[in-house]
Amino acid sequence: MKPVDSLQGLLEHIGPRLRLHWLTPPPPQFRPLLGESLADRHGHSAQSLVGSLNCIHPNRLQVLGQAEIMHLADLSEPAYRETVDRLFAARPAAIIFASDIEPQPIFFDLAAQTETPLIGSSASDVEIVDRLQYFLTHALAERKTVHGVFLEVLGMGVLLAGDAGVGKSELALEMIARGHRLIADDAPEFARIAPETLEGSCPPLLRDFLEVRGLGVLNVRAMFGEGAVRQRENLNLIVNMRAFEATELAQIDRLRGSLSARTILGVAVPEITLPVAPGRNLAVLLETAVRNQILRIRGYDAGVDLVDRQARAIEESASALADAAIPLASGGT
Repeated sequence: MKPVDSLQGLLEHIGPRLRLHWLTPPPPQFRPLLGESLADRHGHSAQSLVGSLNCIHPNRLQVLGQAEIMHLADLSEPAYRETVDRLFAARPAAIIFASDIEPQPIFFDLAAQTETPLIGSSASDVEIVDRLQYFLTHALAERKTVHGVFLEVLGMGVLLAGDAGVGKSELALEMIARGHRLIADDAPEFARIAPETLEGSCPPLLRDFLEVRGLGVLNVRAMFGEGAVRQRENLNLIVNMRAFEATELAQIDRLRGSLSARTILGVAVPEITLPVAPGRNLAVLLETAVRNQILRIRGYDAGVDLVDRQARAIEESASALADAAIPLASGGT
């Protein structure tokens, strides 16, 4: 299968769905969808990957629909030629003609001169742009593999992290038995699909499998059913499982716990440290941690609420003492 970050790979993966076909001979070499600069490759360039005709900020994939063709037809011949020249001078990865539009001969001439592929489709320009934007956002996203077990708990994506042997898989198995879902064991892959959003998924080779010490490799789908697994979910919380010494445990903030953040692919993800010790019901603690994070997302923090409640109680107590002191002061005069 051709690499998805090439024009040829794009047509192989999504071409049938969008009815894409070559209007010019396919390039003999892989044609990259990303630009050559480092900025382009990390998505920080001003150049968009796909969009309608744009000669000011040209797209890597220029899409021409009926509106763009009508606009070109309304131009004078010199302006028409200049606009088309600028379109090819931007060195797009390809030019896509929507709605079964037949390109004018000038497009084939310049395509041959600049070695720019032309692609046709019977789909509308709106459908092509929408589908390609969604596909390329996921296919070309920056990715990173993180060791741990990735679960969906109460609709939240939760990564169980920690040293080998700390009990991540055992806790994951208990969570699955309680009705939550496995996404990936051992090597979940995270992709940055938006400035502040990481989406986690499982490599195809490991999908549905969970390795538990003493039991070996388990097929969660076969054992618990279709509802026990999920293909992907956004990462909302990292739970770092760790065995603590008694002195270390005593140093954890009693009010706010161990809430911090870990940065993955430039995105700060909330992280809590879950102390692992004999007798602790880790499944209940994990569910509670997720519920607490949901409340934080909604704007409620129990620690802040407690501090505010104490402050109000102190103020009310001080006010009551002041009110009680006034009659005493009056009676003593």
